[in-house]
Amino acid sequence: MRLAATIRGTVHRFASVKEVLAKANAERSGDQLAGVAARDAIERVAARAVLSGLTLHDLRRNPVVPYEDDAITRLAEDDLDEAAFRAVAHLTVGQFREWLLDPATTGAQIRAVSPGLLPEMAAAVTKLMSNMDLLLAGAKCEVVVRANSTLGLPGRLSSRLQPNHPSDDVTGILMSTREGLSYGCGDAVLGVNPATDSPESTAEILRALDGLVRRHAIPTQHCVLSHVTVQMRALELGCPMDLMFQSLAGTEAGNRAFGISVGLMDEAYAQMQAQRSSLGPNFMYFETGQGSELSSDAHEGADQVTLEARCYGFARRYRQFLVNTVVGFIGPEYLENGTQITRAGLEDHFMGKLLGLPMGCDACFTYHADMRQDELESLEVLLAAAGCCYLMSLPVGDDVMLNYQSTSYHDIPSLRRLLGKRPTPEFDAWLSHKGIMDGERPGPRFGDPSVLA
Repeated sequence: MRLAATIRGTVHRFASVKEVLAKANAERSGDQLAGVAARDAIERVAARAVLSGLTLHDLRRNPVVPYEDDAITRLAEDDLDEAAFRAVAHLTVGQFREWLLDPATTGAQIRAVSPGLLPEMAAAVTKLMSNMDLLLAGAKCEVVVRANSTLGLPGRLSSRLQPNHPSDDVTGILMSTREGLSYGCGDAVLGVNPATDSPESTAEILRALDGLVRRHAIPTQHCVLSHVTVQMRALELGCPMDLMFQSLAGTEAGNRAFGISVGLMDEAYAQMQAQRSSLGPNFMYFETGQGSELSSDAHEGADQVTLEARCYGFARRYRQFLVNTVVGFIGPEYLENGTQITRAGLEDHFMGKLLGLPMGCDACFTYHADMRQDELESLEVLLAAAGCCYLMSLPVGDDVMLNYQSTSYHDIPSLRRLLGKRPTPEFDAWLSHKGIMDGERPGPRFGDPSVLA
């Protein structure tokens, strides 16, 4: 295994595979803050040259956090499908990239090898891809899941309706939910970020959403994004819960900062499996975001793209219905501007899909990041074209509780019209029945919340 490359007569040597992975990254502020970024563009090219010659077997032998030190490394290694891995182990990262982008390689073939890929492998090939490569390869990776509706089918674009309220006022949450539904949003989930993280408030919001869903026979799912331990207690109160949520990190220390462990998530998963109110086999919801490990000083000297891929390695242990990266939410310390946020969104979507997850994205930015609304809208189009399972939807794209900019109720139907996409089949039929949509066109009740009075 050679960890050196000569560029313009200068030999660039790297101490480890972890360093190669970090310095091969596209430029981003988080890697610079962590002190792991390439010094300049030439060193970045040298790192990519080295990375392209490493085999997937080399990457398996060199995880960015040692097996004996980290539960996420152990989980990924112990759960690996050996037969699927053997099919690609001999390929270099460069050859793996060419295979993924080959027009003859099908989505079914990619799905077959996915269980044999470690997160470091997904991250490595991502670093050799252009944005167009990420779009093309991401679009091939179809992942179909089912809870109360079916997510991830080709030609579909779904949305999480996010009716957050700064004081968890249930009346306000329901008003915002009705408005979003009237624009054709919410087929992925009606998902509320609570201002009050208590079992009682979580249960109250879930009961209110469940009442709305049942009253109007809406084929969707509901979720309150409180901490997993709070949701577990809310379940004990007897409330309905279609999906259980938790944010994940890519290291054991990062997950400890979130107040979780593999053991706790296994316990939560078992409880949800027994007590969920959704009908299908998929019922977990996970969120991630580049930089979360660095923000809690738990990055273990690794770069944020590789750590993000390790989040997906953790997520695939469970039967997920939704996974999304909140790509610009953590702040400009980790993704500084529109170029970095756009690149990260495409990276995360591709890595999640490659590892077999029903991947969505919160295309967003905080107000102190250097990103414009036009750049955000361009990212939405790119993600939708790449086959992103779902995006967020909230009033005018402005979250009044979390104070950041995301995708609006109006963006989702606009993207569907632009790209010829439809919502989930079940929700599509419901929209037609309610007069909200007439096939691909707005129906007579489009944008009229009173249809759900």
